[in-house]
Amino acid sequence: MPINELRSITTFVKTAELGSLRKAASAQGITPQRASQALTQLERHLGVRLFHRTTRSMSLTEEGRRLLEMAQPALLGLQRAFQATKIARDEIAGPLRIVGPRSMFLPVVGPVLEEFCRQYPEIRPDVQLDDRLGNWVEDRVDVGFRAGLSAHDGVVARRLFVLQSIICAAPEYLSRHGVPGSIEALGSHKCSVFRHSHTGHVIPWHFKIGAAVVDHHVAPAFCTNDEELELQAVLAGTVIGQLANVTIAKYIRSGRLIPLLVRHVADQAGYFIYYGSRASQPARARAFIDLALRRLRDDNEFVLSDKELVMAERRARGLMK
Repeated sequence: MPINELRSITTFVKTAELGSLRKAASAQGITPQRASQALTQLERHLGVRLFHRTTRSMSLTEEGRRLLEMAQPALLGLQRAFQATKIARDEIAGPLRIVGPRSMFLPVVGPVLEEFCRQYPEIRPDVQLDDRLGNWVEDRVDVGFRAGLSAHDGVVARRLFVLQSIICAAPEYLSRHGVPGSIEALGSHKCSVFRHSHTGHVIPWHFKIGAAVVDHHVAPAFCTNDEELELQAVLAGTVIGQLANVTIAKYIRSGRLIPLLVRHVADQAGYFIYYGSRASQPARARAFIDLALRRLRDDNEFVLSDKELVMAERRARGLMK
């Protein structure tokens, strides 16, 4: 129903209930002139007079009485529906649709989601993991997460932390094969590559050279479309890999993996949270966004400082002495 018709019917019902056009206008927060225009519009639309008017009073015509009998219950039901929707919007309960990349969602967002569900047990998460970029509207997304240079067109995007592409190897691999001292030296090493699940393309390694990030294709000794499988191959000492800091930060800090060529670590990408306009979001989505920002923004758990990378790389040099 067009909003002008809804306004006209509301004005009609209020006028009939209160017996005064001025009182009906005041109840709706509009001027008497606007109320009179709305009522006149409705009468013209229906082609009948709804009120007998005098300078001092208004009374329903027979057509007006019949319209009131039919419209009043429907309008009351509509008002109740509006009120229930507003209440539901302010409740932190109900379904929450979240999307994110399969490879990085669990270690990053998993703990936040668990905390949120403990805090608000009436929440019903609907989590869809996919490394492709979906359609925000068609997928009915409340909150999304994405890794890359940007998040998604047409939505609000906030970077949580930087993503680092780090070349790394297990100490066992370096003890057997030596430590590559340059990008060119990687040609004599066994390297792993990641194949994109949807496109089938092999993703090149990324290096920061000066202020630019350049792609570098390596000859694959191991290829997979599963990041966990690639991680296990690197941890086992089978290959050198280039993996995201989200995946390997804890292994570098524990010494199970050693970063290499750290001066070339690419760090222009980010891990983003994205969402629609906060003004139109239900309270459950706003609360989850706020918690994710508090827990994850600039989180050092996943980001390795330059000092950490340099010190860890020196350990690799020590293996060769």
